[in-house]
Amino acid sequence: MGKVTGFLEIDRQDRKYRPASDRIRNYREFMIPLPETNLRDQASRCMDCGIPFCHDVKGLKGCPVNNQIPDWNDLVYRGEWEQASRNLHSTNNFPEFTGRICPAPCEASCTLNMIDSPVTIKSIECAIVDKAWENGWITPQIADRSTGKSVAVIGSGPAGMAASQQLARAGHDVHLYEKNDKIGGLMRYGIPDFKMEKTHIDRRVEQMTAEGVTFHTGVNVGHDVTMDAIVEQYDAVILSGGAEQPRDLPIEGRDLNGVHYAMDFLPQQNRRVGGEHNDNVEPILASGKRVVVIGGGDTGSDCIGTSIRQGALSVTQLEIMPTPPEKEDKLLTWPNWPLKMRTSSSQEEGAERGFSVMTQHFEGEDGHVKKLHCIKVDDKFQPIEGTEFSLKADLVLLAMGFVSPVVEGMLEQLGVELDGRQNVLADTDAYKTSHDKVWTAGDMRRGQSLVVWAIREGRQCAHSVDKALMGSTVLPR
Repeated sequence: MGKVTGFLEIDRQDRKYRPASDRIRNYREFMIPLPETNLRDQASRCMDCGIPFCHDVKGLKGCPVNNQIPDWNDLVYRGEWEQASRNLHSTNNFPEFTGRICPAPCEASCTLNMIDSPVTIKSIECAIVDKAWENGWITPQIADRSTGKSVAVIGSGPAGMAASQQLARAGHDVHLYEKNDKIGGLMRYGIPDFKMEKTHIDRRVEQMTAEGVTFHTGVNVGHDVTMDAIVEQYDAVILSGGAEQPRDLPIEGRDLNGVHYAMDFLPQQNRRVGGEHNDNVEPILASGKRVVVIGGGDTGSDCIGTSIRQGALSVTQLEIMPTPPEKEDKLLTWPNWPLKMRTSSSQEEGAERGFSVMTQHFEGEDGHVKKLHCIKVDDKFQPIEGTEFSLKADLVLLAMGFVSPVVEGMLEQLGVELDGRQNVLADTDAYKTSHDKVWTAGDMRRGQSLVVWAIREGRQCAHSVDKALMGSTVLPR
Protein backbone atom coordinates (compact mmCIF):
# COMPACT_ATOMS: atom_id res chain seq x y z
CA MET A 1 0.00 0.00 0.00
CA GLY A 2 1.07 3.56 -0.63
CA LYS A 3 0.80 4.55 3.05
CA VAL A 4 1.27 1.54 5.24
CA THR A 5 0.73 3.54 8.44
CA GLY A 6 -2.41 5.35 7.24
CA PHE A 7 -4.73 3.31 9.45
CA LEU A 8 -2.67 4.31 12.48
CA GLU A 9 -2.56 8.02 11.70
CA ILE A 10 -6.01 8.80 10.28
CA ASP A 11 -9.41 8.25 11.88
CA ARG A 12 -12.38 6.89 9.94
CA GLN A 13 -14.54 9.59 8.38
CA ASP A 14 -17.58 8.77 6.28
CA ARG A 15 -20.20 10.65 4.30
CA LYS A 16 -22.77 12.61 6.29
CA TYR A 17 -26.50 13.08 5.68
CA ARG A 18 -28.23 16.36 5.05
CA PRO A 19 -30.42 17.31 8.05
CA ALA A 20 -33.61 15.29 8.30
CA SER A 21 -35.69 18.48 8.43
CA ASP A 22 -34.40 19.33 4.94
CA ARG A 23 -34.24 15.95 3.26
CA ILE A 24 -37.79 14.82 4.08
CA ARG A 25 -39.14 17.71 1.98
CA ASN A 26 -38.17 16.01 -1.28
CA TYR A 27 -37.10 12.70 -2.85
CA ARG A 28 -33.54 13.70 -3.77
CA GLU A 29 -30.44 11.88 -2.60
CA PHE A 30 -29.18 13.41 0.64
CA MET A 31 -25.72 11.92 1.13
CA ILE A 32 -23.00 14.59 1.25
CA PRO A 33 -19.89 13.43 -0.66
CA LEU A 34 -16.51 13.70 0.99
CA PRO A 35 -14.00 16.20 -0.46
CA GLU A 36 -11.21 14.65 -2.54
CA THR A 37 -8.57 15.33 0.12
CA ASN A 38 -10.61 13.44 2.70
CA LEU A 39 -11.22 10.58 0.28
CA ARG A 40 -7.52 10.16 -0.38
CA ASP A 41 -6.89 10.15 3.37
CA GLN A 42 -9.59 7.54 3.89
CA ALA A 43 -8.19 5.39 1.09
CA SER A 44 -4.78 5.53 2.76
CA ARG A 45 -6.29 3.75 5.79
CA CYS A 46 -6.52 0.51 3.77
CA MET A 47 -4.08 -1.87 5.47
CA ASP A 48 -1.47 -4.10 3.92
CA CYS A 49 -3.51 -7.16 4.99
CA GLY A 50 -2.02 -10.59 4.53
CA ILE A 51 -5.50 -11.79 3.58
CA PRO A 52 -7.84 -8.99 2.52
CA PHE A 53 -11.17 -10.28 3.83
CA CYS A 54 -12.99 -7.48 1.99
CA HIS A 55 -12.64 -9.84 -0.98
CA ASP A 56 -14.71 -13.01 -1.28
CA VAL A 57 -12.21 -15.37 0.38
CA LYS A 58 -13.02 -19.08 0.59
CA GLY A 59 -16.69 -18.56 1.31
CA LEU A 60 -16.16 -15.73 3.81
CA LYS A 61 -18.30 -13.18 2.06
CA GLY A 62 -16.75 -9.78 1.73
CA CYS A 63 -17.47 -8.33 -1.69
CA PRO A 64 -19.53 -10.76 -3.82
CA VAL A 65 -18.33 -9.21 -7.12
CA ASN A 66 -14.71 -9.65 -6.03
CA ASN A 67 -13.88 -5.95 -6.22
CA GLN A 68 -10.11 -5.46 -5.94
CA ILE A 69 -10.63 -3.09 -3.05
CA PRO A 70 -7.03 -2.65 -1.80
CA ASP A 71 -5.89 -1.96 -5.37
CA TRP A 72 -8.28 0.89 -6.07
CA ASN A 73 -7.90 2.27 -2.56
CA ASP A 74 -4.18 2.58 -3.28
CA LEU A 75 -4.87 4.25 -6.64
CA VAL A 76 -7.21 6.77 -4.99
CA TYR A 77 -4.60 7.53 -2.34
CA ARG A 78 -2.12 8.24 -5.15
CA GLY A 79 -4.64 10.42 -7.00
CA GLU A 80 -4.86 8.03 -9.97
CA TRP A 81 -8.63 8.24 -10.25
CA GLU A 82 -9.01 7.18 -13.89
CA GLN A 83 -6.99 4.02 -13.31
CA ALA A 84 -9.04 3.39 -10.16
CA SER A 85 -12.18 3.60 -12.30
CA ARG A 86 -10.79 1.08 -14.79
CA ASN A 87 -9.92 -1.28 -11.96
CA LEU A 88 -13.32 -0.89 -10.31
CA HIS A 89 -15.21 -1.47 -13.55
CA SER A 90 -13.19 -4.60 -14.28
CA THR A 91 -15.25 -6.44 -11.66
CA ASN A 92 -18.41 -4.34 -11.27
CA ASN A 93 -20.51 -3.06 -14.17
CA PHE A 94 -22.45 -0.57 -12.06
CA PRO A 95 -20.52 0.71 -9.04
CA GLU A 96 -22.78 3.76 -8.75
CA PHE A 97 -25.58 1.33 -7.81
CA THR A 98 -23.59 -0.59 -5.22
CA GLY A 99 -21.97 2.61 -3.94
CA ARG A 100 -25.44 3.84 -3.00
CA ILE A 101 -27.64 0.88 -2.08
CA CYS A 102 -25.33 -2.01 -1.16
CA PRO A 103 -25.13 -2.60 2.64
CA ALA A 104 -21.34 -3.00 2.22
CA PRO A 105 -20.48 -6.50 3.49
CA CYS A 106 -16.93 -5.56 2.47
CA GLU A 107 -16.76 -3.06 5.34
CA ALA A 108 -18.05 -5.64 7.80
CA SER A 109 -15.19 -7.91 6.64
CA CYS A 110 -12.52 -5.19 6.78
CA THR A 111 -9.71 -6.01 9.20
CA LEU A 112 -10.17 -2.57 10.75
CA ASN A 113 -13.74 -3.53 11.62
CA MET A 114 -12.21 -5.57 14.42
CA ILE A 115 -12.01 -2.21 16.20
CA ASP A 116 -15.25 -0.86 14.66
CA SER A 117 -13.38 1.46 12.32
CA PRO A 118 -13.44 -0.11 8.84
CA VAL A 119 -12.18 1.62 5.74
CA THR A 120 -14.97 3.67 4.11
CA ILE A 121 -14.99 1.33 1.11
CA LYS A 122 -18.52 2.11 -0.05
CA SER A 123 -17.98 5.88 -0.06
CA ILE A 124 -14.67 5.56 -1.94
CA GLU A 125 -16.28 3.24 -4.51
CA CYS A 126 -19.11 5.72 -5.08
CA ALA A 127 -16.65 8.62 -5.38
CA ILE A 128 -14.57 6.76 -8.00
CA VAL A 129 -17.51 6.12 -10.32
CA ASP A 130 -19.07 9.55 -9.81
CA LYS A 131 -15.76 11.18 -10.71
CA ALA A 132 -15.47 8.88 -13.73
CA TRP A 133 -18.86 10.04 -15.02
CA GLU A 134 -18.00 13.68 -14.37
CA ASN A 135 -14.78 13.40 -16.33
CA GLY A 136 -16.15 11.41 -19.26
CA TRP A 137 -14.09 8.31 -18.53
CA ILE A 138 -17.11 6.00 -18.83
CA THR A 139 -17.87 5.43 -22.49
CA PRO A 140 -19.57 2.68 -24.52
CA GLN A 141 -17.41 -0.40 -25.06
CA ILE A 142 -18.56 -1.50 -28.48
CA ALA A 143 -17.66 -5.00 -29.68
CA ASP A 144 -15.33 -5.04 -32.67
CA ARG A 145 -17.14 -7.98 -34.24
CA SER A 146 -20.55 -9.63 -34.28
CA THR A 147 -20.88 -13.28 -33.32
CA GLY A 148 -24.15 -13.74 -35.20
CA LYS A 149 -25.71 -15.16 -32.03
CA SER A 150 -28.76 -13.67 -30.31
CA VAL A 151 -29.65 -13.69 -26.62
CA ALA A 152 -32.87 -12.72 -24.86
CA VAL A 153 -32.57 -11.49 -21.28
CA ILE A 154 -35.86 -11.34 -19.39
CA GLY A 155 -35.89 -8.96 -16.44
CA SER A 156 -33.96 -5.69 -16.37
CA GLY A 157 -32.81 -5.50 -12.76
CA PRO A 158 -29.09 -5.48 -11.95
CA ALA A 159 -28.62 -9.15 -12.91
CA GLY A 160 -30.28 -8.67 -16.29
CA MET A 161 -28.47 -5.41 -16.96
CA ALA A 162 -25.08 -6.89 -16.06
CA ALA A 163 -25.61 -10.01 -18.16
CA SER A 164 -26.84 -7.95 -21.11
CA GLN A 165 -23.91 -5.55 -21.02
CA GLN A 166 -21.34 -8.33 -20.80
CA LEU A 167 -22.87 -10.31 -23.67
CA ALA A 168 -23.22 -7.23 -25.89
CA ARG A 169 -19.54 -6.46 -25.34
CA ALA A 170 -18.77 -10.03 -26.45
CA GLY A 171 -20.49 -9.29 -29.76
CA HIS A 172 -23.85 -10.95 -29.28
CA ASP A 173 -27.18 -9.44 -30.36
CA VAL A 174 -28.77 -8.88 -26.94
CA HIS A 175 -32.45 -8.10 -26.37
CA LEU A 176 -33.45 -7.12 -22.82
CA TYR A 177 -37.16 -7.47 -21.93
CA GLU A 178 -38.84 -5.52 -19.11
CA LYS A 179 -42.53 -5.63 -18.19
CA ASN A 180 -42.54 -2.07 -16.82
CA ASP A 181 -42.24 1.11 -18.87
CA LYS A 182 -38.61 1.78 -17.88
CA ILE A 183 -35.49 -0.27 -17.36
CA GLY A 184 -34.15 -1.10 -13.90
CA GLY A 185 -36.52 -3.60 -12.31
CA LEU A 186 -36.88 -3.20 -8.55
CA MET A 187 -33.90 -0.84 -8.52
CA ARG A 188 -36.12 1.64 -10.32
CA TYR A 189 -39.49 0.76 -8.88
CA GLY A 190 -38.60 -0.56 -5.42
CA ILE A 191 -35.66 1.59 -4.28
CA PRO A 192 -36.82 5.13 -3.36
CA ASP A 193 -35.18 8.01 -5.20
CA PHE A 194 -33.84 9.45 -1.95
CA LYS A 195 -31.58 6.39 -1.78
CA MET A 196 -30.72 6.29 -5.48
CA GLU A 197 -31.93 8.74 -8.10
CA LYS A 198 -32.90 7.03 -11.31
CA THR A 199 -30.69 9.18 -13.51
CA HIS A 200 -27.95 6.71 -12.60
CA ILE A 201 -29.90 3.92 -14.30
CA ASP A 202 -30.75 6.14 -17.28
CA ARG A 203 -27.07 6.84 -17.96
CA ARG A 204 -26.29 3.13 -18.04
CA VAL A 205 -29.23 2.50 -20.38
CA GLU A 206 -27.78 5.09 -22.78
CA GLN A 207 -24.36 3.44 -22.55
CA MET A 208 -25.80 -0.04 -23.13
CA THR A 209 -27.89 1.17 -26.07
CA ALA A 210 -24.72 2.48 -27.71
CA GLU A 211 -23.09 -0.90 -27.03
CA GLY A 212 -25.85 -2.64 -28.97
CA VAL A 213 -28.36 -3.81 -26.39
CA THR A 214 -31.95 -3.59 -27.63
CA PHE A 215 -34.47 -2.77 -24.91
CA HIS A 216 -38.08 -3.97 -25.01
CA THR A 217 -40.08 -2.20 -22.29
CA GLY A 218 -43.73 -2.73 -21.46
CA VAL A 219 -43.45 -6.37 -22.55
CA ASN A 220 -44.53 -8.92 -19.93
CA VAL A 221 -43.04 -12.17 -21.17
CA GLY A 222 -45.42 -15.01 -20.48
CA HIS A 223 -48.41 -12.73 -21.03
CA ASP A 224 -47.74 -10.30 -23.90
CA VAL A 225 -45.51 -12.81 -25.67
CA THR A 226 -45.19 -16.52 -24.95
CA MET A 227 -42.05 -18.18 -23.70
CA ASP A 228 -42.22 -20.59 -26.63
CA ALA A 229 -41.92 -17.64 -29.01
CA ILE A 230 -38.93 -16.25 -27.11
CA VAL A 231 -37.12 -19.60 -26.98
CA GLU A 232 -37.79 -20.16 -30.67
CA GLN A 233 -36.47 -16.73 -31.69
CA TYR A 234 -33.16 -16.62 -29.77
CA ASP A 235 -30.08 -18.81 -29.46
CA ALA A 236 -30.06 -18.43 -25.67
CA VAL A 237 -32.41 -17.06 -23.02
CA ILE A 238 -31.53 -15.73 -19.56
CA LEU A 239 -34.20 -15.49 -16.87
CA SER A 240 -33.21 -12.58 -14.62
CA GLY A 241 -36.48 -11.48 -13.11
CA GLY A 242 -36.92 -10.81 -9.42
CA ALA A 243 -38.26 -12.81 -6.50
CA GLU A 244 -41.50 -10.84 -6.58
CA GLN A 245 -43.86 -13.11 -4.64
CA PRO A 246 -44.28 -11.21 -1.34
CA ARG A 247 -44.62 -12.91 2.01
CA ASP A 248 -48.21 -12.47 3.15
CA LEU A 249 -49.73 -12.14 6.62
CA PRO A 250 -52.88 -14.32 6.44
CA ILE A 251 -54.62 -13.22 9.62
CA GLU A 252 -58.09 -11.95 10.42
CA GLY A 253 -58.73 -8.59 8.77
CA ARG A 254 -56.10 -9.02 6.06
CA ASP A 255 -58.71 -8.15 3.42
CA LEU A 256 -59.49 -4.73 4.93
CA ASN A 257 -58.84 -1.65 2.84
CA GLY A 258 -55.61 0.05 3.87
CA VAL A 259 -53.59 -3.15 4.28
CA HIS A 260 -51.12 -3.36 1.40
CA TYR A 261 -47.91 -5.00 0.34
CA ALA A 262 -44.89 -2.71 0.45
CA MET A 263 -44.30 -3.38 -3.23
CA ASP A 264 -47.74 -2.05 -4.06
CA PHE A 265 -46.89 1.15 -2.18
CA LEU A 266 -43.28 1.95 -3.11
CA PRO A 267 -43.51 1.66 -6.93
CA GLN A 268 -46.40 4.13 -7.00
CA GLN A 269 -44.28 6.85 -5.45
CA ASN A 270 -41.31 6.04 -7.66
CA ARG A 271 -43.54 6.41 -10.70
CA ARG A 272 -44.78 9.77 -9.44
CA VAL A 273 -41.22 10.99 -8.98
CA GLY A 274 -40.27 9.63 -12.40
CA GLY A 275 -43.19 11.29 -14.16
CA GLU A 276 -44.95 7.99 -14.92
CA HIS A 277 -48.64 7.37 -14.49
CA ASN A 278 -50.12 4.93 -11.98
CA ASP A 279 -52.88 3.84 -14.32
CA ASN A 280 -55.77 1.69 -13.12
CA VAL A 281 -54.46 1.27 -9.57
CA GLU A 282 -55.81 2.48 -6.26
CA PRO A 283 -53.63 5.34 -4.96
CA ILE A 284 -51.82 4.32 -1.78
CA LEU A 285 -50.73 7.40 0.16
CA ALA A 286 -49.58 7.92 3.73
CA SER A 287 -50.53 11.60 3.89
CA GLY A 288 -52.14 12.44 7.25
CA LYS A 289 -52.32 8.77 8.24
CA ARG A 290 -51.09 6.65 11.12
CA VAL A 291 -48.82 4.19 9.30
CA VAL A 292 -47.68 0.83 10.61
CA VAL A 293 -44.93 -1.01 8.73
CA ILE A 294 -44.68 -4.74 9.48
CA GLY A 295 -41.16 -5.96 8.74
CA GLY A 296 -37.82 -4.65 9.94
CA GLY A 297 -35.61 -4.92 6.84
CA ASP A 298 -34.58 -2.53 4.09
CA THR A 299 -37.97 -2.62 2.39
CA GLY A 300 -39.65 -1.65 5.65
CA SER A 301 -37.15 1.18 6.05
CA ASP A 302 -37.95 2.39 2.54
CA CYS A 303 -41.64 2.42 3.45
CA ILE A 304 -40.83 4.58 6.47
CA GLY A 305 -38.87 7.18 4.51
CA THR A 306 -41.51 7.34 1.80
CA SER A 307 -44.38 7.62 4.30
CA ILE A 308 -42.65 10.46 6.15
CA ARG A 309 -42.08 12.34 2.89
CA GLN A 310 -45.73 11.88 1.99
CA GLY A 311 -46.72 13.53 5.28
CA ALA A 312 -47.69 10.62 7.52
CA LEU A 313 -49.12 11.56 10.90
CA SER A 314 -47.00 8.87 12.57
CA VAL A 315 -44.96 5.83 11.51
CA THR A 316 -44.43 2.69 13.59
CA GLN A 317 -42.32 -0.27 12.48
CA LEU A 318 -42.91 -3.74 13.93
CA GLU A 319 -40.43 -6.62 13.79
CA ILE A 320 -41.08 -10.18 14.99
CA MET A 321 -37.35 -10.75 15.59
CA PRO A 322 -35.90 -9.87 19.01
CA THR A 323 -33.98 -6.67 19.59
CA PRO A 324 -30.49 -7.24 18.18
CA PRO A 325 -27.40 -6.50 20.28
CA GLU A 326 -25.90 -3.03 20.09
CA LYS A 327 -22.51 -4.52 19.26
CA GLU A 328 -21.63 -7.86 17.68
CA ASP A 329 -19.29 -10.46 19.16
CA LYS A 330 -16.27 -9.91 16.92
CA LEU A 331 -14.61 -13.22 17.79
CA LEU A 332 -17.79 -15.04 16.85
CA THR A 333 -18.87 -13.19 13.69
CA TRP A 334 -15.98 -11.39 12.00
CA PRO A 335 -15.37 -11.35 9.00
CA ASN A 336 -18.92 -12.46 8.24
CA TRP A 337 -21.94 -10.16 8.24
CA PRO A 338 -22.87 -9.48 11.88
CA LEU A 339 -26.25 -9.34 13.55
CA LYS A 340 -26.41 -6.07 15.45
CA MET A 341 -28.66 -3.07 15.94
CA ARG A 342 -28.73 -0.86 12.88
CA THR A 343 -30.68 2.36 12.47
CA SER A 344 -31.33 3.44 8.90
CA SER A 345 -31.54 7.03 7.72
CA SER A 346 -35.31 6.61 7.31
CA GLN A 347 -35.72 5.28 10.85
CA GLU A 348 -33.78 8.29 12.12
CA GLU A 349 -36.32 10.56 10.45
CA GLY A 350 -39.02 9.76 12.96
CA ALA A 351 -40.23 6.17 13.29
CA GLU A 352 -41.11 4.24 16.42
CA ARG A 353 -39.72 0.69 16.40
CA GLY A 354 -41.01 -2.40 18.16
CA PHE A 355 -39.20 -5.76 18.36
CA SER A 356 -40.49 -9.24 19.26
CA VAL A 357 -43.98 -8.23 18.13
CA MET A 358 -46.50 -10.48 16.41
CA THR A 359 -49.62 -9.03 14.81
CA GLN A 360 -52.58 -11.28 15.64
CA HIS A 361 -55.39 -9.60 13.73
CA PHE A 362 -56.52 -6.36 12.12
CA GLU A 363 -59.62 -4.49 13.22
CA GLY A 364 -61.57 -2.31 10.84
CA GLU A 365 -64.45 0.10 10.53
CA ASP A 366 -66.62 0.40 7.41
CA GLY A 367 -64.26 -1.96 5.63
CA HIS A 368 -61.10 0.04 6.37
CA VAL A 369 -58.32 -0.90 8.79
CA LYS A 370 -58.32 1.06 12.03
CA LYS A 371 -56.31 -0.96 14.50
CA LEU A 372 -53.74 -3.75 14.89
CA HIS A 373 -53.97 -6.22 17.76
CA CYS A 374 -50.51 -7.43 18.71
CA ILE A 375 -48.69 -9.52 21.28
CA LYS A 376 -45.07 -9.84 22.36
CA VAL A 377 -43.27 -13.09 21.54
CA ASP A 378 -40.34 -14.97 23.08
CA ASP A 379 -37.14 -15.97 21.31
CA LYS A 380 -38.96 -18.95 19.79
CA PHE A 381 -41.68 -16.65 18.43
CA GLN A 382 -44.26 -17.99 20.85
CA PRO A 383 -46.82 -15.48 22.23
CA ILE A 384 -46.22 -14.29 25.79
CA GLU A 385 -49.50 -14.30 27.69
CA GLY A 386 -50.46 -10.94 29.16
CA THR A 387 -48.42 -8.83 26.73
CA GLU A 388 -51.26 -8.02 24.33
CA PHE A 389 -51.57 -4.45 23.05
CA SER A 390 -53.16 -2.59 20.16
CA LEU A 391 -52.04 0.12 17.74
CA LYS A 392 -54.17 2.57 15.82
CA ALA A 393 -53.52 2.49 12.08
CA ASP A 394 -54.98 3.94 8.91
CA LEU A 395 -52.39 2.35 6.60
CA VAL A 396 -50.56 -0.95 7.12
CA LEU A 397 -47.65 -1.87 4.87
CA LEU A 398 -46.48 -5.49 4.75
CA ALA A 399 -42.71 -5.52 4.24
CA MET A 400 -41.82 -9.02 5.37
CA GLY A 401 -39.70 -10.01 2.41
CA PHE A 402 -40.28 -12.13 -0.67
CA VAL A 403 -40.63 -15.89 -0.87
CA SER A 404 -39.96 -16.72 -4.55
CA PRO A 405 -40.38 -15.63 -8.15
CA VAL A 406 -43.92 -15.49 -9.53
CA VAL A 407 -44.47 -18.89 -11.15
CA GLU A 408 -47.64 -18.07 -13.08
CA GLY A 409 -47.00 -16.99 -16.66
CA MET A 410 -43.38 -17.22 -17.84
CA LEU A 411 -42.06 -19.96 -15.56
CA GLU A 412 -45.26 -21.96 -15.78
CA GLN A 413 -45.15 -21.88 -19.59
CA LEU A 414 -41.48 -22.77 -19.73
CA GLY A 415 -41.78 -25.65 -17.28
CA VAL A 416 -38.26 -25.29 -15.87
CA GLU A 417 -37.40 -27.20 -12.73
CA LEU A 418 -37.71 -25.27 -9.46
CA ASP A 419 -35.90 -25.80 -6.18
CA GLY A 420 -37.52 -26.39 -2.80
CA ARG A 421 -38.09 -22.66 -2.32
CA GLN A 422 -39.74 -22.29 -5.76
CA ASN A 423 -36.75 -20.48 -7.22
CA VAL A 424 -35.54 -21.50 -10.68
CA LEU A 425 -33.10 -24.36 -10.19
CA ALA A 426 -29.55 -23.76 -11.43
CA ASP A 427 -26.06 -23.99 -9.94
CA THR A 428 -23.52 -21.20 -9.62
CA ASP A 429 -21.10 -22.75 -12.08
CA ALA A 430 -23.10 -22.90 -15.32
CA TYR A 431 -26.30 -21.08 -14.22
CA LYS A 432 -28.09 -23.49 -16.58
CA THR A 433 -31.73 -24.39 -16.00
CA SER A 434 -33.34 -27.72 -16.86
CA HIS A 435 -34.12 -26.27 -20.32
CA ASP A 436 -31.27 -26.66 -22.82
CA LYS A 437 -31.53 -23.07 -24.14
CA VAL A 438 -32.28 -21.27 -20.88
CA TRP A 439 -30.04 -19.89 -18.11
CA THR A 440 -30.97 -17.95 -14.97
CA ALA A 441 -29.32 -15.47 -12.60
CA GLY A 442 -30.09 -13.11 -9.74
CA ASP A 443 -33.07 -13.21 -7.39
CA MET A 444 -35.01 -15.53 -9.71
CA ARG A 445 -32.34 -18.15 -9.03
CA ARG A 446 -31.12 -17.38 -5.49
CA GLY A 447 -34.18 -15.73 -3.94
CA GLN A 448 -34.41 -12.22 -2.51
CA SER A 449 -30.91 -10.84 -2.16
CA LEU A 450 -28.63 -7.82 -2.63
CA VAL A 451 -27.87 -5.77 -5.71
CA VAL A 452 -24.22 -6.78 -5.48
CA TRP A 453 -25.13 -10.48 -5.65
CA ALA A 454 -27.34 -9.81 -8.66
CA ILE A 455 -24.50 -8.10 -10.53
CA ARG A 456 -22.15 -10.98 -9.68
CA GLU A 457 -24.61 -13.59 -10.93
CA GLY A 458 -25.43 -11.62 -14.09
CA ARG A 459 -21.73 -11.41 -14.96
CA GLN A 460 -21.07 -15.07 -14.23
CA CYS A 461 -24.16 -16.16 -16.13
CA ALA A 462 -23.02 -14.12 -19.16
CA HIS A 463 -19.67 -15.93 -18.99
CA SER A 464 -21.47 -19.28 -19.07
CA VAL A 465 -23.79 -18.30 -21.94
CA ASP A 466 -20.94 -16.92 -24.05
CA LYS A 467 -18.91 -20.09 -23.52
CA ALA A 468 -21.88 -22.29 -24.45
CA LEU A 469 -22.59 -20.30 -27.64
CA MET A 470 -19.00 -19.86 -28.80
CA GLY A 471 -17.10 -22.80 -27.29
CA SER A 472 -14.84 -20.45 -25.32
CA THR A 473 -15.07 -17.06 -23.69
CA VAL A 474 -12.91 -14.14 -22.63
CA LEU A 475 -15.62 -12.72 -20.35
CA PRO A 476 -14.54 -12.71 -16.69
CA ARG A 477 -16.45 -14.53 -13.99
